[in-house]
Amino acid sequence: MKFVDWGMIDYKEAWDKQRFIAEKIIAAKGRPEQDEQQIIFCEHPHVYTLGRNGKAHNLLINNDFLERINARYYQVDRGGDITYHGPGQIVCYPLLDLERLYYGLKHYIFTLEEIVIKTLRHFDIKAQRLAGATGVWIDAGKPTARKICAIGVRASHFVTMHGFALNVNTGLDYYLHINPCGFTDKGVTSMQHETGKPGDMAAIKAQLRRYFEATW
Repeated sequence: MKFVDWGMIDYKEAWDKQRFIAEKIIAAKGRPEQDEQQIIFCEHPHVYTLGRNGKAHNLLINNDFLERINARYYQVDRGGDITYHGPGQIVCYPLLDLERLYYGLKHYIFTLEEIVIKTLRHFDIKAQRLAGATGVWIDAGKPTARKICAIGVRASHFVTMHGFALNVNTGLDYYLHINPCGFTDKGVTSMQHETGKPGDMAAIKAQLRRYFEATW
């Protein structure tokens, strides 16, 4: 597999590119010399995305307000409910063949969580899983529980799309316009908010890559 950084890219363009690559991976099954597996990092302009099982009422604003805050909205084919992507957030799209990794989908999601937890620990942020919810959390199980990384994936023919979004220097005000991941009783945070200083995006991506390489 190879690592690619798309930089700042429109969400719909990234979604289309993911689908194209995933189709190539599916078509290349059984032919390792044509392997197209990739782990992609990127950022998106302000956008809200709703997973296939999400509830539309978790978007709390109308189209006029979306336009006013310069944001877009898409219903997409991943799992999970509604989330936000924007500048200062590291979005990671692993496009992998789980059959070749001998991974089930639950184990794969667990592994993504573990990679993020270890990366946050490297930057002196203690994060955990929260029972009954995907993603990575601060103060999991407490009234102050807040999500720092959302996870939503899709697998077709065992080939993955979508992935995780780690809040680094993310503008948290944009989360006020949704019920993040469908929750109304839990908060959202970022690395910058937790540490009081901006995170180094390149250094964090490099650490994520190290843990991906150590895992696979």
